[in-house]
Amino acid sequence: MKLLPELQASPEAHLPERLARAITLGGPIPVAQFMAAANAQYYATRDPLGVDGDFVTAPEISQMFGELVGVWLADLWMRAGKPEVHFVELGPGRGTLAADALRAMANAGLTPPVHFVETSLLLRRTQAGKVPAAIFHDDVTTLPDDRPMLIVANEFFDALPIHQLVRGVEHWHERRIACQDTLFLPVTGKRIPDEVVAEALRDAPSGSVIETSPASVAIVRALAERVAKQGGAALIIDYGYDGPAIGETLQAVKGHGYANPFESPGEHDLTAHVDFTTLASMAILSGAQVHGPVSQGEFPGALGLAERAAMLARANREQGEALAEAHRRLTSPAAMGSLFRAMALVSPDWPEPAGF
Repeated sequence: MKLLPELQASPEAHLPERLARAITLGGPIPVAQFMAAANAQYYATRDPLGVDGDFVTAPEISQMFGELVGVWLADLWMRAGKPEVHFVELGPGRGTLAADALRAMANAGLTPPVHFVETSLLLRRTQAGKVPAAIFHDDVTTLPDDRPMLIVANEFFDALPIHQLVRGVEHWHERRIACQDTLFLPVTGKRIPDEVVAEALRDAPSGSVIETSPASVAIVRALAERVAKQGGAALIIDYGYDGPAIGETLQAVKGHGYANPFESPGEHDLTAHVDFTTLASMAILSGAQVHGPVSQGEFPGALGLAERAAMLARANREQGEALAEAHRRLTSPAAMGSLFRAMALVSPDWPEPAGF
C-alpha cells in the first residue's frame, strides 16, 4: 500500500502531525491507511523485540523454534530431490529465526542463498549481523525467479494493513479515522456495496465489524504463483482465525501490554488477526497446494519439539527449567499453542510436507 504524500517521512513533522494534516486536507482516511503509516514509522525507528521492546516472537523464546523450521524445510527439500533453491524470509525480525533455521538446514547439506524481505533499514542492520550473506528486498516482486524458493513468514501477515467494515442499521460502511488536532478516533464512512461483504455475513446485526486485508491477499497470491511456477514451499505462521467472520481484532502493543490503537500512531505495534481461510482460498486459486492450517501446538509437536527440548536439557542441565518453560510457551493452549497457526503453500510438483 502506497502512503499519501502527506504521510511520507518528513524531518519537520512527527507522524501524528502529518496524519492530522492529511485528514484535515482530505477528510477521514481508511483504517488501512492509518495502520500502514503507523507501522511504517514504528518499524523504521526501533527494534521492537525482546524484554526491552514491546513484544516477543517465537524465535526469540527459544532456538528450538527456528531449528524446527529449518528441519521442516530440509526434510521437504530432501524428499523433493535436493534441487538448488533460495531461502526467503518475510519480515525477519532480528534474523534469529533465519540464523537458527539455516544452521539446522546446513546440518542436512542445505546451504541456499538467503533473501530477506524487509523495509526497515534499522532492522536490516541487525539482520545483517545475524546473517551477513542475506540479500535484501523491499517487497516480494524482486525475489529471484530462477529456482524453487523455500519461504518463511512468521508473524508477518498480522502487521499488514486491514480495512474495517461496520454494519449500520441497514447497510455496511467502511470505518475511517478522523481527528481533532492529534486526537484520532474511528468514524463511520460512506456506504459500501453489499457485494463487498461475504453473503453469509451481509445481514449481521448492527454494529458488527468485518476485517479484510487486500494487502495480505496480494502477497499470498504472489507467493503462491511463484511456488506453483518455480517450485518450493511457503510456511506461514501467525495468529488468526477461520474467516470470513464477524469480529474486531485490531490491536496495539506497547511494553508487552495492550494500548489504544488510535493513540500515538507510530509509537506502538498495530496488528490484526489473520484470516487463514481467505489466504488459503487465494493460494489455491493461484495454483499452490495448501496444507493446514494447524495449531502451533500441533505443528512443532509433530516435528519433535518435545524431543529436541529434552535433548538440549540433557546437554545443558542448568537450562532444563528454561527449556521446559520455552516449550510450554510455544505449544501450550494457554500461551501460543492454540491462537497461533501454521499453514503451508506447496508446489503441486513437490511432496506433501511434514507436520500437517
